[in-house]
Amino acid sequence: MNKRPSAETFDVDNGEKPAADWMRTLAKYRDPHHGRSTLEIAWTLVPFIGLWLAAWFAFSLSPIISVLICVPAAFFLVRLFAIQHDCGHGAFFRHKKLNDWVGRALGVLTLTPYDVWRQSHILHHASSGNLDNRGIGDIKTLTVKEFSERGFWGRLQYRAYRNPLVLFVIGPVYIFMLDNRLPFQFFTAGAKYWVSAMGTNVAIAVIAAVLIYAMGLAEFFTIFFATTAMAAAIGVWLFYIQHQFEETVWESGDEWQLHEAALYGSSHYDLPPVIRWLTANIGIHHVHHLYSRIPFYRLTQVLNDNPALADIRRLTFLESLKCINLQLWDEDKRRLVTFAEARSA
Repeated sequence: MNKRPSAETFDVDNGEKPAADWMRTLAKYRDPHHGRSTLEIAWTLVPFIGLWLAAWFAFSLSPIISVLICVPAAFFLVRLFAIQHDCGHGAFFRHKKLNDWVGRALGVLTLTPYDVWRQSHILHHASSGNLDNRGIGDIKTLTVKEFSERGFWGRLQYRAYRNPLVLFVIGPVYIFMLDNRLPFQFFTAGAKYWVSAMGTNVAIAVIAAVLIYAMGLAEFFTIFFATTAMAAAIGVWLFYIQHQFEETVWESGDEWQLHEAALYGSSHYDLPPVIRWLTANIGIHHVHHLYSRIPFYRLTQVLNDNPALADIRRLTFLESLKCINLQLWDEDKRRLVTFAEARSA
């Protein structure tokens, strides 16, 4: 994985340049193609519905087979979330209202109230890697100093939060099935967030009632829970690895720079082609964070045309597994470290 030079020490001789210098290059990739965007929805939604029907049919043969069919269904649900994600950035269609209403419709399937999520995600992009603005739309990360200053219960709470079982199993189910139902984080921010959440909840309830009537209670909840839980775990893992790797970026005060944090604080998660397609190129996250208006289906073209970007913050799947135990930001070493490393230091 490539080391990140500081904003003041870019090695121009090696072709490295400040992140902001890429903006003009990336701008030409921003325009979506409405026909391609529509096809991307069809290519994702139709297989997702087909897999649900297959899982329903298989349930009478074996609930285990039904759950196994839910695995690919979960990946297609992740892809639907990625399309909703692009809509939130105004990147999937040229018209804002079309982006928003497609995003809201998909939010019913992903259990994510679109307007609530969109506002949270905007804050994430605006403050990613900023130690002075943490807490909304990101994975909670403490510095070594902050962790050491906590009392016993505070350290125990953070250790529990960063436990892989909580982060990637319990947490995702809680976020998508429970936390998304009530947007308390935007309690005083405006009525539209509650309208978004309640409207999504009502639509989910109506669709669930129809499916329970058609499929049966056991069949619906088995397929629904298995698909949603796996998709949520995959989604949270992807979000985690996009920013939680050793040489990511965390800065405070004037040291924090938006473009540098976007490009060098986000990973290029180099996944196998099939998984890359199923996750809608979300692994090319460093380019996305630097220029979020680029539709996901144009991100591979960006890397093909600009090979220098492909090597920045590149992580393979095996390399990403080593990031699971990184829990604290060491401000002296300027990297994420494990609890054991922090303790020994």
